[in-house]
This record gives sequence, structure tokens and C-alpha cells, in this order.
Amino acid sequence: MAQEFVPAKSFFDRNFGIDSQDLDKVLATALARKADYADLYFEYRKNEGISLEEGLVKNCSQSTSNGVGVRVLSDAKTGYAFTDDITIENLEVAARTAQYIAQTQSSQVPVAVGQPQQAAHDLYPVKTTVTNVPLKNKISLLYDIDKFARSLDPRVKNVFVSLGSEDKVMLVASSQGWVIGDVQPLTRLNVTCIVEESGNRQVGSFGGGGRVEYEFFVGKREYERYAREAVRQAVLNLSARNAPAGTMDVVLGPGWPGILLHEAIGHGLEGDFNRKKTSAFSDRIGQRVGSELCTVVDDGTIPSRRGSINVDDEGTPTHRTTLIENGILKGYLQDRLNSGLMKMPLTGNGRRESYAHIPMPRMTNTFMLAGKDAPEDIIQSVKKGLYAVSFGGGQVDITNGKFVFSASEAYLIEDGQVTHPVKGATLIGNGPDVLTRVSMVGSDLKLDEGVGTCGKDGQSVPVGVGLPTIKIDGLTVGGTTH
Repeated sequence: MAQEFVPAKSFFDRNFGIDSQDLDKVLATALARKADYADLYFEYRKNEGISLEEGLVKNCSQSTSNGVGVRVLSDAKTGYAFTDDITIENLEVAARTAQYIAQTQSSQVPVAVGQPQQAAHDLYPVKTTVTNVPLKNKISLLYDIDKFARSLDPRVKNVFVSLGSEDKVMLVASSQGWVIGDVQPLTRLNVTCIVEESGNRQVGSFGGGGRVEYEFFVGKREYERYAREAVRQAVLNLSARNAPAGTMDVVLGPGWPGILLHEAIGHGLEGDFNRKKTSAFSDRIGQRVGSELCTVVDDGTIPSRRGSINVDDEGTPTHRTTLIENGILKGYLQDRLNSGLMKMPLTGNGRRESYAHIPMPRMTNTFMLAGKDAPEDIIQSVKKGLYAVSFGGGQVDITNGKFVFSASEAYLIEDGQVTHPVKGATLIGNGPDVLTRVSMVGSDLKLDEGVGTCGKDGQSVPVGVGLPTIKIDGLTVGGTTH
């Protein structure tokens, strides 16, 4: 849903019961000791979760929450306080607390207490959010998915289906005199299947979503595709061999494998790590950090995507930011604090988990642009290697870029042909080094299905990833056989 550019009084009165004159008073309190900047972040959330297991709906929950955070910036210091009881008295206490922290403390840990800037976007014009669809319709959908998944293969022994949805209303009022708000719907549907054959049990999972309406899942029976894919993955794992180990050429498939790019490269390009010089990319703008085939962007403006937002959690409209262009580092992702201290432009990447959290530079939708190589030519160029189609968990060290990722779906490549599925494959490497080893980039850029959640400093936010098929020369693969 589009952000609302309306007089502050009407928006606050309607959504939070606060008068705009009172806002001015609270902001004045926050700036009392000549701080550089202050803002108020109001948030209302309605969450709903429904899940099915063993043919029965076993969980159905709905919750609402609201609150406000008060932030004060003074040089490099941040004061932050929040309350879930939105009264003028509590706002003023929060403002004084945040102002005191910013002036006297080095800690940036939040403390709990009792006119538009510029034109922005309309990226998710949802008329009826999923939380407002009758509950019986959604429960019926879960049963339909369960029945359909079981019909696909007699080896399916259990099906798990979950539907999670959220409506979020946010509004930021700043000491610079502007007020901006947004209404942000978000939904994710996930299907997990367990199959069994001769005592061998395997799991497959698939899902998707975004800032979409209910019809996104049922109109074209998208949920059937999710179920088919979950069953396919589980059945595939029944015949998977143990993965080989060693140094070999690796081909990453399009779409979700972009999670490796997100973790191994993207986090290292966030402004706070680079301002503090703790990133492997610190002080390297203008330098070559990857193959000339690699162009990496972060784009929060793609309609309806899970990682897209009309404005970030500081009220800045989102952008398409080129981070690496033809292998050359061009810039970092910035929030208000770090862009000011680094004297770099705002990029619309100030994000927070909720009103109880400080905003920080975070990714939105991060992906590598398509190249010119045909995907089949990339596969055929590999004599012996690994084709990684999907990933599970992974770990990354931001300071040096080292990563370890486990592949949840992978295949051997032998003499230019994709052959046997393998299990237990892990990719081990260094993010900046891996970019220099990219020797082919496919023309098949694909974004993920809409399931990504990114964690940083204890905060989680929805994100998107993407990748075309790419070839990485000489990557270390950890497996189960030699």
C-alpha cells in the first residue's frame, strides 16, 4: 500500500491518537541539549499465523502491537528509547531518555520506558490484505494444499503448511519538519513435505510470497507449484549421493543461491561496518573487488517484492543503488547516521525490526545483474564440478568475508552434463575473493520466491535476493567423500 503524504495531525489522530502540536513538543524535548537530529518512529502491527501438520490445523494465532521509538543523534552517538504505551507523558520521558543517552553515553542499546521529504513510491497497491481475508478461506487453503501434496506421490508421509501475514503501519516524524508514513502488507506461504522409501526419510520445502494479495496464491493456483516443488525436492533427496570434497569449479543456479551473495558480499557493503572499518570492503571504493562480469545492486523499489518498501524506517524513499559495477566498488548502503558521518548520500536502507530497535543500514533486494552467457553453455564449460541450485544455512565473518554455506540441492557436473544429485555439500570461501573467480555470468537473472529474512545485531527484517547462473572457478567444496 502506498505511503500516505497527509497533514501530520490527521494521520496521527487517525492511527495513533496523537496531535501534531504534541509531536512538536516531544521533538523539542529531544533536541533540548542541542542534539543534531531527532525523530519519532510510530508503528502498529497486526500479525496472523496459521499452520497445518499431519492433516490438521494445529495453530492459529493473531496478535497486534503498537509503540513508538524516540531517537536522538549527537555526532556519532545515538540515544534511543521506546514505549508501547503511546501517551504524551511517556513520549516526553522517552525523548528525555534518548536525549540524555545521546549526550552522555557511548552505548547504543535501546532503553524501554513506560510535510513529506520528497516524492516516494507506490510499490504494493494491495486492496485487501491477507489478514483481512476470512479465516475459513485460509484454513480451507491449507487443507487443499495438504490434500494436493499427498496426491503427488504415495511416498509423502507428512505435510506441513504455514501461512503467515502481517499488516504494518509506520510513521516517522523528524526534527527537520517532515512527516511520512506507510502501510506495509507482507505474506509468506510455505510447504514442507516428508517422504519415505525403504526406511529412508527425506525432507523438501518450498514457498513464496511478498507484499501481495491473497489472490497471488490462489488465483493461478500458485500454491500447487509450491507443493510440487517441495515434493520434488524431498523425492530427489532419496536418491542423492554423498557429495565429493575438494577444489572444483562451482556453478550457482539462478534465484535463491543469491543468498550467498547477500551474506558473503552484501553485509560487507553496509555503511556501519565500513565507517567502523571492520569490513573487508572498507576504504576500497573505486577499487576492483571482483571480476569485470560482476555488477551488484540493491533495489528496494521492485513492486510487490518481499524486500521492497516505499520508504525505509527513517522515512527515506528507497533507491536502486549500484554497489559494484563491472567489478569496481562504487558505494555502500546507508542509513541517516552513517551517511552523515561518512559524508555519503542516503540510499534508503535505514531499517529496523520494530519500534523497539535502532535503525541501521540493511539490505532490501540484493542481486547480481544478468550477463551474456547462456546457462547451458556455463554447465557445458565444466568438466568436473558442482551445480548448486538451492542453499540452506550458512555463516559469514564480515571482517574478512570468509563464509561456509550448505547446499540443500546440488548435483555433480561431469563432462559438461548435470548428472547425480548429491547431499552434504558445503561451499567454503571468501566473499571478495569469490567475486574475482566469477568467470561466466548467465543471461537468466532470477529473484527468489519471497521467503528471505535477514538477521543482523539481533534484528530481523524481510529481504530479497537474486542471481543469474554463474560459474566460480576453483572454489573449495566440503563434502562427505574424497
